[in-house]
Amino acid sequence: MSQNNNNTKTPNPSNPSSLKPRYEIRTLEPKHAQWAIAIVIHCNLFHSPVWPVLYPENINARTFKGFDNAEYLVMHQINSGHSFGVFDTEYQFKREESKASGGKLYWDRNEKSVQEEKGFEAEGQRLLEQMDFPLVSIALSYDGADPFDLEKMMPLLGVLPHFGPLYHVLEVLDPREKDSWAPKTHGEVLMRNATATRHDYEGEKIMAGLARFLMREADARGFRGIQIECVHDAVAHVWSNPPAPYKGSDVSEFHTGTYKDEEGNLFFAPAQQKITKVYVDLKPKASD
Repeated sequence: MSQNNNNTKTPNPSNPSSLKPRYEIRTLEPKHAQWAIAIVIHCNLFHSPVWPVLYPENINARTFKGFDNAEYLVMHQINSGHSFGVFDTEYQFKREESKASGGKLYWDRNEKSVQEEKGFEAEGQRLLEQMDFPLVSIALSYDGADPFDLEKMMPLLGVLPHFGPLYHVLEVLDPREKDSWAPKTHGEVLMRNATATRHDYEGEKIMAGLARFLMREADARGFRGIQIECVHDAVAHVWSNPPAPYKGSDVSEFHTGTYKDEEGNLFFAPAQQKITKVYVDLKPKASD
């Protein structure tokens, strides 16, 4: 599918995006970390096809536990220099304080949740309205030669108990010999981990435009491939069907509704979602 890539508001103007003119892609910096964490946590806990189904109760407490423990996940990738965000240059601030500072997050763990009184969706909307900043979508990445420190990831894995097992199942089902794709040094394989767009900006084709920009940017930086684990059909579709000359492959997958653990239990029930690990070959001609 051809893309109308004429938006030059990107970190690399020679690699324009297909996003609407109001949107700008920027390299994420540590100053954006809190905003990025809020987007990751809110998007996953309130609007993912998996996590809200598995964890519908006490969502406010889980949101703040997630926020408290996602800093390492986000900062490891921001510090890599390979993580990007989409900013709305026409964003309308809700509060004067936010406008003066360029944006602000107003989450307060001492405020009462409205879930019990008004429901799950109302609590999600309350927290969304407190995200008064122009960052609207993120694509976090890190160099595969600098993997996550599992010990530092453990607090977040405790907030989302199915998160670790989900990745483990994809790893077990991956038929590839690791030497056939894994990086041996820096600048070979980019690992994507955390795709999230604010709920009030869904339907703008932001995720797809940012993803395709990132494929071209990684290619220009010398990477030969990108790997991403997808827990959403739209994300899987974009990465499995990259623009030419790139080639996407579903290297492993399972369905949460049918997967059974060693004891025969439907471990991810009642979620109903195909989980996919995708590898995008950025240099297919060189590897043929």
